[in-house]
This record gives sequence, structure tokens and C-alpha cells, in this order.
Amino acid sequence: MKKILLALSLPYLLSAHTLPELFSALKSHAQTKSDEMGVKKAAISASQATSELYPKVNLFATYDNYSDPTGMVPVAPNRLTRMITPADDISQPFSYNIYKAGANFSMPIFVKSIYTMADEAKAMQKSAKAKKRINMLQNEAIIVGSNANLLYLSQLKKALDLKEKSLLETEKTLKIKVDNGRVPASALYKINDGLNQISISKNNIELQKKKAVSSIETLTGIKLSDGIAMQELSPVRKGALKSLQPLQEKIKASQLNVHAQKEKLYPSVVAHGVYSYSTARAYNTQNNIDENYGEIGVYVNIPLLAMSRYDAITKSEIELDAQRVELQKLNDELTSKADMLNSSLPLLERSIELSQKSIKNKQKLLEIAKINYKSGRLTTEEYLRYEDDVVDAKAKLYQAKAQKWQTVMQLAVIYANNIEEMVK
Repeated sequence: MKKILLALSLPYLLSAHTLPELFSALKSHAQTKSDEMGVKKAAISASQATSELYPKVNLFATYDNYSDPTGMVPVAPNRLTRMITPADDISQPFSYNIYKAGANFSMPIFVKSIYTMADEAKAMQKSAKAKKRINMLQNEAIIVGSNANLLYLSQLKKALDLKEKSLLETEKTLKIKVDNGRVPASALYKINDGLNQISISKNNIELQKKKAVSSIETLTGIKLSDGIAMQELSPVRKGALKSLQPLQEKIKASQLNVHAQKEKLYPSVVAHGVYSYSTARAYNTQNNIDENYGEIGVYVNIPLLAMSRYDAITKSEIELDAQRVELQKLNDELTSKADMLNSSLPLLERSIELSQKSIKNKQKLLEIAKINYKSGRLTTEEYLRYEDDVVDAKAKLYQAKAQKWQTVMQLAVIYANNIEEMVK
């Protein structure tokens, strides 16, 4: 029984009835997870850059074999002199085989480029987050636009269904007239051809619906059977072209990268230290001896000639210039596109209004045409044109509504509006 219930409920579980369900599915789908991985990588890069400021501590162990007795640790002359006098009694810290173990550390005191590179990594992290948000908005816009197409196609199919129903009723009446010899048989062929054209149009609609369904399924994993009714909650909020933010943040990171490459030519100050414990068999007495040795210090590194650094600076400056050109190019394109879309909205709204009036007029004319056709005052071709006019007017209305949704969604992405707050 459980298996039967699961089988019956599975199609329902895999379908969605509201846009929030689709948006929620999008957030957990592979498309979005890919962007999340990019944000995580950027966060790790930022953490790696900052971690360069912390001390580095290593443990080590070594074994060395020498052809001649070698010192285990540096020995001061006065200490060595005391060892040499009674050479056979005192084990000297020299051996053929030396074992060592210990630890070393280093810590930057002043390395300017590290701080700048840390800031660069943080800027890249901001860019990754901004890119994730814009990609999310783009995918949500695709969902809404594809759903608008589904609604358009479904409504168009309903209009064709009404036309088909009307022609079928006309066909019944016409058959009687043809059988009675009152109307030539060619009129019936024309009606049948009209019905066939409707079937062709419906088949094309199904093909287009599959494309729209596939677009939504790719982003959400949900396969819709039909479009979801939508309602606009708020209009587009115009302002800055926030869809450029990922590239703007990336340019900030590139500027910091140029500074970091130049700062690598600055003097650097690093602290370092080492402790080692050595054990070996003294070469003169063959006794085991142990030695402890440690050092700590600070060194200053001043680059004098580093041609690769200059090449790295030039390369980073070229990359920065290229990104600035790309930003200007995208800014010009989006500005032009936003102007076009904003000017299109009133025209689309006007088209919707005019199409609604046209449908009313075409339907009234069709009613009159049916009466005239039945009374023989209208030819079959003329009557079919009135049927086509009604469907065409409805198609224009539904198409204008779909175009309006798609236009609004494109503007929402350009201005980085919250789509979930705009539509339900």
C-alpha cells in the first residue's frame, strides 16, 4: 500500500505549483551549488593570504654521513683547545655520522606585499559573492521568463481549442448542407483544412512548451506540466547598474594586485630561529655524545635587481587595463539595453490594452460572420479569416504579456532587484 501511495504521489512531489517552490529548488540545485563553490574557494584564498602573517613552525629530523669527521655544532676556539690537550680522554663533538632533530620557525615582521595581497583576496571574495547573487537573479529571471512562455503557449492553445470547437460546429451544419446539395463539397474541404491547420499549430505549441519546460527543469530539477500563474508585486526599482558589481570588485582586486607586485620590491624584515638536538659517536673516543644548539635572529632582505618582478608588475597593469576596458564596454551595453527595455515597457502595456480591445471587436465580428455564413451571405474563405483574426488577436495579447514579463525580468537583473520580492 505504501508503494502504491508513493507511486501515485510521485508526480505531485516532482511538480511545483508556486514560483517560491521553483526558487527554493533553484537554491539547492547544482547550478547554484557551483557558484557556492566559487565563493568558498575565494574565502579559502583570503584565509591563505592572511595566514602568511602568522609564524611558520616546522619539526625536522636528519641523518648525515660524512667522509671526514664533521662538527656537530659550531665550537668556540677556547673550548676546542681544552678538548685537544687531553685528546684521548675527552670526546670531541666531531663524527662521521650525525643524527639531528629539532624545530625551526620564521615570522614576517614587515613584508608589505602580504597585507596588500590579503586585501586583494578579500576583494576577490566580494566579487565571488556578487557573481553568485547576479547568477542567481539571472537564473530566477530565466525561470520567470520560461514560465511566462508556458502561460502564453497554454493560453494560445486554449484559443485554438475554441476555434477548433467553433469549426467543428460549423462542420456539422455544413455537412448537412453539402448532403442536401445546397453548398458545394469544396466548402467542407476548406473547413477540414482549417481544422488540420489548428492541429499543426497545436503540435508546434507542444514543441515550444517542451523547450520552456526543459529550461526550468535544467535550473530546478522540476518538470512542469503547465505554466504557473504569476502576479507582479512591485515594479522594477531603477538605479545603478548593480549587475556590474562582480567585475567592479574584481577590478579593485586587480588594483591591489598591482600594488602588491610593486611592494615585493620593498625591503622585508623577517624573524627566524632554530633549535636542534644532535647525537653522534665521537670520532676520537667512539663514545656517544649529545649537543644542543639554537639560534634566533632577524634579517632584512633588500631586492636590488629582480627583472621577473618588473615583468610581473607590467603584466598585472595590462590585466587591470583590460578589465577596465571590459567594464566600460559592459557599462555601455547595459546602459543602452536598459534604456531600450525601459522605453519598451509602456509600449508593451499599450499593446496589451489595444489587443484586449481588438479581441472584443474581433469576437463580435466573428459572431456576425457566423450568422452571415449560415445564411449564405459570406464565403467559407471570408468566414475562416474571421476565425483566424480572433486567434491572431489573442496570440498578440498573450505574446505581449509574456514579453512584458521577460522585459521586467531583464531589467531586474540589470539593476539587481530582488526578484523574489517582485513576483509570486
